[in-house]
Amino acid sequence: MRQLGKLHCQEINHNDDAPWVIFFHGYGADANDLFSLGEIIPTKKTYNWLFPNGNLEVPIGPAWTGRAWWTIDMMEIQRAQERGEHRDFSNDTPKGMSKAYDLAMEMIRQMKVPWNKIVLGGFSQGAMLATEIYLRAPETPKGLVIMSGTLVHQDEWKQYVPNRAGQRFYQSHGINDAVLGYKQAQKLETLLTQNGMKGSLQGFRGGHEIPMPVITQIGEYLNTIP
Repeated sequence: MRQLGKLHCQEINHNDDAPWVIFFHGYGADANDLFSLGEIIPTKKTYNWLFPNGNLEVPIGPAWTGRAWWTIDMMEIQRAQERGEHRDFSNDTPKGMSKAYDLAMEMIRQMKVPWNKIVLGGFSQGAMLATEIYLRAPETPKGLVIMSGTLVHQDEWKQYVPNRAGQRFYQSHGINDAVLGYKQAQKLETLLTQNGMKGSLQGFRGGHEIPMPVITQIGEYLNTIP
């Protein structure tokens, strides 16, 4: 573990001069959850990997806790599922996202790595945070990987996306995702592409997960971004 600011991180450092991939985990997981991706994503180029631990401890079962970037009303998501619906966060600014953003930005400042050598990404809640950082960063990061993310406070993001016009992103989402709906992922893709970014939503037959085809596609994306 390595501490950067107030965040504890797992890292795989191959070469101090290589670019970094920073992956933020989802709600209820921790830094170990995505760590294996740094070992199995196939890349021709050398990348270093950083996996921060969420700043909050949250209950996810009897005597069982995980980490998160901000709190989520899981009962609200469950009630939507029971109605056969998906919770739409597109007009919401998650309470606590601003603090998570500040902590992540301080972490990146302490890395002392230029933005053009940083790929930001994450899964679920972590993908939302990665997108927020990518769009608001003072300089354009090297890339963006969105795994099973969703659209949040779309009015704010819509203002920032034109600053990343021409940049490529990677996005994946399970067509049968019961936690974050596929339609909301499509809305995120539309927001990014209609405002100048390049990329397309890679849907797969599955749920809230990261299947092997996605892992392969992330490697292809990392191989081709300049």
